[in-house]
Amino acid sequence: MTVPIDFNGLDTTVNGPIRLGVLTALAMDGPHDFTTLKKRLEVSDGAVAPHLRKLESIGYVNCRKSFVGRRPKSTYRISATGRRALSSYLDAMQALIDAIE
Repeated sequence: MTVPIDFNGLDTTVNGPIRLGVLTALAMDGPHDFTTLKKRLEVSDGAVAPHLRKLESIGYVNCRKSFVGRRPKSTYRISATGRRALSSYLDAMQALIDAIE
């Protein structure tokens, strides 16, 4: 018996390689500052910054800004909402993998 696969319920905010990478890194490793996060994902400042702003604007990550000496430092942490969104997305992907296998 085949089970219908509903892609309409997927959270499109999570469904991009950089956003998925950000949420996964923060969920696995804990908080990261901007520089560490971009190095972890092997992307440029310009590639990761808009995705971090989007994830922050919808409440999936929280950003704490501080200064180290005279240099600004932004540290990102996955929120409870972001953790739930990541978990739901991964559950949907696992269901898809299970259906294919």
